[in-house]
Amino acid sequence: MGRPIGIGFLLILSLFFFTLLISTGKSSSQEFEEAAAAARTLAEEDEHAHKVHCSRERSRAAWEIIDEYLMPFVEQEQYQISTRCRLHPDNDLFRDQEQHKIHMDINEWKCGYCKKSFRAEKFIDQHFENRHYNLLNISHSKCLADLCGALHCDHVMEFKQSKKTKCNPAAASRNRHLCESLANNCFPTNAGPSASRLHELFLRQFCDAHTCTGGVKPFARGRKKSAGIFYIALSILTLMLLPLFYVIVYLYHREMKTGIQDLKRISKIKQKTKPS
Repeated sequence: MGRPIGIGFLLILSLFFFTLLISTGKSSSQEFEEAAAAARTLAEEDEHAHKVHCSRERSRAAWEIIDEYLMPFVEQEQYQISTRCRLHPDNDLFRDQEQHKIHMDINEWKCGYCKKSFRAEKFIDQHFENRHYNLLNISHSKCLADLCGALHCDHVMEFKQSKKTKCNPAAASRNRHLCESLANNCFPTNAGPSASRLHELFLRQFCDAHTCTGGVKPFARGRKKSAGIFYIALSILTLMLLPLFYVIVYLYHREMKTGIQDLKRISKIKQKTKPS
């Protein structure tokens, strides 16, 4: 009797361990699959993130230069820049995101996509990269920062940071070539009088300064003209004081009229009191 009972006990114990082994294997397999799925997701995100090799800060500087030192002249000539021109807004990788960046106050920025608020521009830039990178038009748009050499982004950024770098003749020659290429592609001289004038302006405004000899500064043709704070304040003050001026004039004329009437009345009274 003891031997069959012992064999039965061993069989039950073996079955228990076999069942435990199978369940542990399933659990481990499930954990492995979940870990593999998470790794694939992370790899896909990393792969997507690494597709963007473009400086947002330098692209923003390039667009500010285009908007301030070129577009006013383009609008004045009523010229339509071709989408094949690398200066066209559609060729800015970050243009749509930058247009959805709302500057509410000095220390407040708001995301136009999800309405989330941030204390500084660098934080909303990070937000765009982490949450809205899928809205970047990677397939069609190009990196505007690649044109920074031609557009003097470093000159503008160094001016803001109050630092200067030594001129490199090879870099200056390379940037001048890129600048002239932009002028030829965006404003071909055979496209009419407006294109010819803008071609010449682009060379003077951007290309001539690509030299280490000195004497020629970038943006020689000036910038977008905007009303100064003084003139804006003066206009507001004038509008505020104008009604007051009319009120004073009205009261003055009314007092004058009242004074004349009083003088006439006094004169009549004196005439009546004179002895005959």
